[in-house]
Amino acid sequence: MPLRSAGTGKVSRDPVHHPLFARYYARVSVAAETRMGMAGVRERLLAGLSGRVIEIGAGNGLNFAHYPGTVSEVVAIEPERRLRQLAVESALRSEVPVDVVPGAAEALPVKSEAFDAVVISLVLCSVRDVPRALGEVRRVLRPGGTVRFFEHGRGGGPAMRFTQRALDRTVWPPLSGGCHLGRDPVGALRDAGFELGPYRRVLMPEKGPTLPTSFCVLGTAWRPSSADG
Repeated sequence: MPLRSAGTGKVSRDPVHHPLFARYYARVSVAAETRMGMAGVRERLLAGLSGRVIEIGAGNGLNFAHYPGTVSEVVAIEPERRLRQLAVESALRSEVPVDVVPGAAEALPVKSEAFDAVVISLVLCSVRDVPRALGEVRRVLRPGGTVRFFEHGRGGGPAMRFTQRALDRTVWPPLSGGCHLGRDPVGALRDAGFELGPYRRVLMPEKGPTLPTSFCVLGTAWRPSSADG
């Protein structure tokens, strides 16, 4: 699997550097496994996958424990160094082979049409260029391959959506590792040429106050076969 920059032979520098947010995210995400039911979400996200999988924005690797044994290999892309180090530790405990590598969603360091499935989990909110990142997802996925996604984004009534937009224009991205609250992951997948399978809207947490971060979607899409474009 190519991990080096084309033409230079050198490993690319980390494209993302948010050390303070990375430490905060690592603590909060572990707590969310039980307190917010994220472990169950991960089980549903990954159930039934098989073959070669690429996970984009693997974070600290909490998905790794939930991959089914039918998965032959996971290539996990994580741009932030601290989170990538934690993901490597998670990979060592995984029951399926996981290779954690640096890279950005907008320029994945892997061959075209090399994977049976792509997993994106709480990633599209923070990538710099969503259409380009999804173009890369389409490039590395074989025709007919599956996309599994769990993302948060735009939701609620007019007041909530106004709040999301206001936070996106001001304090939220710099405080939250580039995260945006008001993006539309389902619309972005559709615009990128993916065929949408079943998906459902969920609130996280399911019980408790509804926050600007609460509006999530869990689902499946796939790259059309070559005959379909």
